[in-house]
Amino acid sequence: MPRYEPLSGDDLEALDRGWERLVSEVGVRFDHPEARRLMADAGQTVEDDVVRFDPAFLREQLALAPREFSLAARNPERSLRIGGDAMIFCAAQGPPFVRRGDERRDGTFEDFRRLVMLVQASGVLDTPGRNVVEPNDLPLDVRHLLRSQAMIRLTDLVWSGEASSATAAEDCLQMAAIVFGGREAIERQPVVFANCNVNSPLNFDERMLEGIMAYAAAGQAVIITPFLLMGAMAPVSVPAALVQQTAEVLAGVALAQLVRPGAPCIMGSFLSSTDMKTGSPAFGGPESAVGLYASGQVARRLGIPWRSGGGTLTASPAVDFQAGYESLNTQLSAFLAGANVCWQSAGWLEGGLVTSYEKAVADIELLDLLLRQFTPLRIDDETIAFDAHAEVGHAGHFFGAAHTLERFRDCFWRPTVATTDNFDRWTRAGRPDHAARASTRVDELLEAYERPPLDDAIEAELIEFVERRARELGDPIERALLG
Repeated sequence: MPRYEPLSGDDLEALDRGWERLVSEVGVRFDHPEARRLMADAGQTVEDDVVRFDPAFLREQLALAPREFSLAARNPERSLRIGGDAMIFCAAQGPPFVRRGDERRDGTFEDFRRLVMLVQASGVLDTPGRNVVEPNDLPLDVRHLLRSQAMIRLTDLVWSGEASSATAAEDCLQMAAIVFGGREAIERQPVVFANCNVNSPLNFDERMLEGIMAYAAAGQAVIITPFLLMGAMAPVSVPAALVQQTAEVLAGVALAQLVRPGAPCIMGSFLSSTDMKTGSPAFGGPESAVGLYASGQVARRLGIPWRSGGGTLTASPAVDFQAGYESLNTQLSAFLAGANVCWQSAGWLEGGLVTSYEKAVADIELLDLLLRQFTPLRIDDETIAFDAHAEVGHAGHFFGAAHTLERFRDCFWRPTVATTDNFDRWTRAGRPDHAARASTRVDELLEAYERPPLDDAIEAELIEFVERRARELGDPIERALLG
């Protein structure tokens, strides 16, 4: 499908001049001695913990990263192609709270498991990511072990590893190696994502740098994601934010290529605005949409796969009209901009503080609608349907036409949450609003969930590994949590 590209050639050249000046005159801070050593050895200017780059060096490093690559899933039919015209979709990531109906509370491991099951059952989400909701009832040091094991057992999809420390990253890589036949196997064919957030503005903290270097060394897909809320972590203009975003991404990609030339990388984007009255994040507005369109152009100009800045993002605290239009504006912009990876595509509520069960299935339906809407039309003799006109003639109807009877089950997209009931039927059903209907759909999907098969020997080895590592980390795990 065509891409919506609002920037002219002169605009793109101006943005290039902007990021080139930013990286060479202001530079980027790296809070890790090994990262700084790699940069210095590559001939870049390192003063204390700040690296100032030669823009030509960043372009050379970027050219080493593949324009397209694949990620293998346990189920080969669910493997992913990243880049080009492909799009893949991930659930919400990172909220500490969960909501079901009117109850808002801390997320638990049971919530995490159930939401991962919804991802598997959705039919449109391609990955559960890393952390669809924070399991606050688990010890912090072992959460990555139980999250990863749950995603491996409960889905047959590509998943995302922990990137916030070298220890957690190596544990996740070892679990991936257990599933896919060893470290050499996953280095030949990448199997996991690692989303590494920049501590914007212009700073990579120690923990994220550990994640970037660990996953790059293993040849896994690294998403370098600046976190830019304009007015807070970036200046209050879209062009300035685009310049900063590009500078931060190129610095992170350069590091990944110094660790392992050819490591697959993705340009991340999380670009939105801040409410200048309250300081709260705002989502789904025109500035973030324009930023998405422009980010897509920049990524294609750079020749790197691109993760959009959302997703079905909203600042709304409820599954209401605001949540719907903000989510649509952000997700639709990602489609129009040609995003390759769409993080935060189901469940996000309350500015990312909450994963909502009802919002998750409402977003799944929205995503399903957009996937159908952005499928190119097939125009041929069959779809033009001349024979149907010949059969029906003038002033008739097509309900009973052969063309209709052959296709009526799947000729149009059908919602599973939205309703076409008239007022009387809707009233007799208790006048359920969209959130209430979404709650019913949650139950239907969980009831329909089927756990995908996993080799018994692999599962046993995973359990042994998780139990052993938990003991070594000082937080032994109850056997019941591994079942």
